[in-house]
Amino acid sequence: MNSNSNSNSARTGSQMKAVTIPEFGEADVLRVAQLPVPEPGPGQVAIDVAHAGANFAEVLYRRGVVDVPLPFVPGIEVSGHIRALGEGVTDLRVGQPVAALTIVDGGGYAEVAVTSADLVAPLDGLDIDLGVAAALPSNSTTAFLVLDRVARIEPGDRVLVHAAAGGVGSQLGQAARLLGAGRVVGTVGSEAKIEAAKAFGYDEVILRDRTAEAGEFDIVVDMVGGPSRTASLDRLAPMGRLVVMGNASGAEDIGLSANHLWFTNKTVSGFNLAAFSAAFPQDAGQALRRAVHAAAQGTLRVQTETLPLDHATEAHRRIESGRTTGKLVLTVATP
Repeated sequence: MNSNSNSNSARTGSQMKAVTIPEFGEADVLRVAQLPVPEPGPGQVAIDVAHAGANFAEVLYRRGVVDVPLPFVPGIEVSGHIRALGEGVTDLRVGQPVAALTIVDGGGYAEVAVTSADLVAPLDGLDIDLGVAAALPSNSTTAFLVLDRVARIEPGDRVLVHAAAGGVGSQLGQAARLLGAGRVVGTVGSEAKIEAAKAFGYDEVILRDRTAEAGEFDIVVDMVGGPSRTASLDRLAPMGRLVVMGNASGAEDIGLSANHLWFTNKTVSGFNLAAFSAAFPQDAGQALRRAVHAAAQGTLRVQTETLPLDHATEAHRRIESGRTTGKLVLTVATP
């Protein structure tokens, strides 16, 4: 990544360091720049960012799949300390350690980020590292919302999760367990990822091309798309629920027959964390706080690997290659 600022620079005056998308394209379009420090509006907080999670969503922003104004600062989740409170925010305080979703407007790949106070989880008194806390707002929150709010999981439900070794997949298996699932199966794209995925709450992990042999499920979560979407629908038991929440394969969209759903008593739902957080910020914040407390108690495990903020290009390349397991976290500021 080309940089026009020193990687160890601190905020000076009203300027801060941030990684920007100046134009849509490959990972090497990312640039480090000096930008004005944002101020919180009513109902918002500003956060001095310690760490920012790296996600496939930010890759989509960079590719131009999601329409964002350029130049754009990506980053949908952070951890750090409250810097300033906007008008009307009374239940948080300056200096408080927090994890937060910055997914509605982005901005997490920066020394200061602004977000709704509803999308913030205090970390006071919790035994949780800020690096781990930065990995929770997107994937862990999504896991609880997808299974509880969208799929409406019930005790004993059989759950199948695609991309089980990835950031979201590593959380879905564990969340399913915490929410009372029965059999929990994950799929991965290569043999090399099977053992890594098994550590995240799955009874069994299989190659994705063996999905047809996996049996029936009450809930299937698919963030891969393409052929796995059709295979997922085929694996649903009567009254089963397929949750569509991504297209990591980049495959063409798959048409699903409404009449087939009618005749087979199956349901297909979509989930997008950004749209959900914008429409229901209090619900998203509640799920985030649930995830933070589960991680602090040790019932939800997050595997992280940290890179400096200036290595955001490397993080994006690794995410796009499909070589990652667990979660990549960018270190923005050191204690």
